[in-house]
Amino acid sequence: MLEIKKINPTRKELRKFTEFQLDLYKGNHYFVPPLISDDVDTLSPDRNPAFEFCEADCFMAYRDGKPVGRIAAIINRQVNESAGHKAARFGFVDFIDDKEVSGALLARVEEWAREKGMEKVIGPLSFTDLDKEGCLIEGFDQLSTMATIYNYPYYSEHFEHHGYTKESDWVEFLMEVPAEVPEKHLRIGEIVKKKFGLKVVKFKSRKKIKDQYGRALFHLINDAYKDLYQFSKLSERQIDKYIDDYLGLLDLDLVTIITDSADQIVGVGISMASMSRALQKSGGRMLPFGWWHLLKGLKGKNDRVDLLLVAVRPDYQAKGVNALLFVDLIPQYIKKGFRYAESNPEMETNDKVQNQWEAFNPRQHKRRRSYVKHLS
Repeated sequence: MLEIKKINPTRKELRKFTEFQLDLYKGNHYFVPPLISDDVDTLSPDRNPAFEFCEADCFMAYRDGKPVGRIAAIINRQVNESAGHKAARFGFVDFIDDKEVSGALLARVEEWAREKGMEKVIGPLSFTDLDKEGCLIEGFDQLSTMATIYNYPYYSEHFEHHGYTKESDWVEFLMEVPAEVPEKHLRIGEIVKKKFGLKVVKFKSRKKIKDQYGRALFHLINDAYKDLYQFSKLSERQIDKYIDDYLGLLDLDLVTIITDSADQIVGVGISMASMSRALQKSGGRMLPFGWWHLLKGLKGKNDRVDLLLVAVRPDYQAKGVNALLFVDLIPQYIKKGFRYAESNPEMETNDKVQNQWEAFNPRQHKRRRSYVKHLS
């Protein structure tokens, strides 16, 4: 007997909801678990500031008392207002290869969405654009990253079987770190520095980067990403949380800020040594020894760097600021022994972003998709 149960948003119940994927992907060499505590925080109304403008419920599927699937139903009112539509989202979705299970989970989200006056369901998406999103449809034999979803190949077949169609695709690239900074980047970097009075800013103190540019950095992201698919503007409380949770973890050598003559931030590039293997060894848990593997991932030898974020203020886009960022970052990649760089998901139509990777000999190795179903 198959049963769909709504999950109480307590930390204990949300932990069970989150840990379902650990069992589903046990032994998979490409799956990278999240930090369970991070996912629990994301789904907790009292811990995630996105609940100021979002609402959500989580559901688990059980067959004969055994968990066989999970899904979250989400509404982002901010995005709905700016996009002028009535859409619910599904996210945090995992299920065994059984269409009865996936169908029952999706049907529960659709029912939830109708009850709240929504006209369509899209996903996989989370609360905001800085969360994980998109169903993997290519690259199942590639190692996942800390910032992306891994799923089995049968997921897309299930979504399509249940009436969902493509809404949008993201692509990802695996690249080679060049042996030296390309001459083209050096030349463009010098031109934009002189033409616009730009300068490269580096930090040795995490406190200083938080105090001086923390809020400005996330306001820049809001400006730079505002026109992207399903982007949700970060609130002040969200910005405070991101500053507190993440800026302190960064290797400052891999963070480059570009400012103008008035010391206003116009561009930022944030990279991080890949945490994929460390997270696999930790099993997504800090205790008892997960923290040790994560620390080694941050500080130890690593041949791969994740290009987490590149953002340029709209009035400086397509003017060479990206080249200036990489003039500073590429020597750091070389110094730290990185051989490969991995991009975050980018919209398949975003030529401006994809063109910036030309110096890295890029190879598209993953593709992921959001699906939509219109409710009758």
